[in-house]
This record gives sequence, structure tokens and C-alpha cells, in this order.
Amino acid sequence: MTLRVITPDWPAPVWVKAIATERCGGVSSGVYGGFNLGTNVGDQADAVAKNRQFLRAELKLPEEPNWLEQVHGSDVLDLDAVGSSVADAAVTGKPGRVCAVLTADCLPVLFSTVSGERVGAAHAGWRGLSRGVLSATVAAMGVAPGDIMAWLGPAIGQVAYEVGDDVHTAFVTADPGMDECFARNARGRWQADLYGLARHSLAAAGVDSVYGGGFCTFTEKERFYSYRREAPCGRQVTLIWRLP
Repeated sequence: MTLRVITPDWPAPVWVKAIATERCGGVSSGVYGGFNLGTNVGDQADAVAKNRQFLRAELKLPEEPNWLEQVHGSDVLDLDAVGSSVADAAVTGKPGRVCAVLTADCLPVLFSTVSGERVGAAHAGWRGLSRGVLSATVAAMGVAPGDIMAWLGPAIGQVAYEVGDDVHTAFVTADPGMDECFARNARGRWQADLYGLARHSLAAAGVDSVYGGGFCTFTEKERFYSYRREAPCGRQVTLIWRLP
């Protein structure tokens, strides 16, 4: 078994550890072929368990990742307190706690304070973005937004992400400036820029130090799962934790 990962290109302190997995390797087969880490997508449970065990061993994770029950909402789980796992983002200030979000076209966003004392991760599809999941995560970090940096992981690119008027309206009604993140196509629908929407949302929340982006899960078939390209499919994970 092998594991291929992406390491964020951001200036977080060295004791902040973060990675995003690719689909290569793993023991999942068929439409889930590769390193699927999602348990609720139809893959064999034993295959996912083996992939997760290998992930933890290969990365020398201090504990099992905190797997969220993601619902495309804006709730943020503070891993330092007791709470439900139904959330689309998580934050922590405790060394060894591993924040994790699963994606297959939606945008994973990592957060770190400049000091590296608090970290977080958010799952941001269009519904979560329009409902404010990124601003909610910024608030949950508990520090001034100017002291937070963010990294945008693998998501579907604008060239492949066609949406209808409902999605366009959900954003521009709340913030007309979001219109610049949409382009009309020949079918009269919209090509949505998830990365642009995230950067706009983060800037509105006061976070200007934003890194990453530029991936496309839909077109980079050998690297990533994509729900739009081949549903059902597996999920890759984006993780962040801090060392003592």
C-alpha cells in the first residue's frame, strides 16, 4: 500500500502539521479504487478501515482523526469540548487533536493561527459556503481574524463546476460582490469558482492570508475522487493537527 499526499504551501509554524491525501494507493476497488477514506459512500467497510489504519500509521498521527458527520452546514465543532460530531468544521487548541474533513469536489479549508496555537479545518461546498461555514470557523478559532491564515485544498475547478441560477442567487443575494466568482456559459448556466467564493468569504471575515488553490478534482482524475465525474466514488481527506 502507498500513500500520496499534498503538503500545504503556507507559512504555518513547523509544529503545525497538515496534509491532503490523493486517491492513489489503498486497497479499495471498483469505483472506489484507491485510497478511499469515506465510510458512508458504499465502499467495503474492511477496505476503508485498512486505508484509515494505514493513514494513521504512515503519517504517525498522534490519535485517530476526528471524523465528522458532514451535512453541508455551517456548524463548527470545538474538539476541546464535548459535543456532537455532526458538523462541517472543527477547531482545536490541544496538541495531538486531529481535525479532518472528507471531500470529493467540495473545498477543504485549513486554518492556523500565526502562533500555531490553534488550528482548524472546514468542509466548504457551495451550500456550506453560502451558509457561512468559513466565517463561523474563523469565529470559532477565538483570535483576531488578522492572526489567522488559511489554505485551500483540492476542489472542483471553475471550468468543470456548472451550477444553476439557484446557486448563483444564493450568493449574490447575500453579497452582490460574489457575482465576480460566476461566469455565464453557453447553456445559460453558471461556472462557479469555489476558490474565488472562499477567498471572498475569508476576506469578508477578516482573513487576508490565504494560500493554496489551483487544483481541480474533476479534471485531475488520476489524483482525486470527484463526485461530479463518477458518482458513487471515494473520498480524500484533509487533515491538520499541532504537535506539543
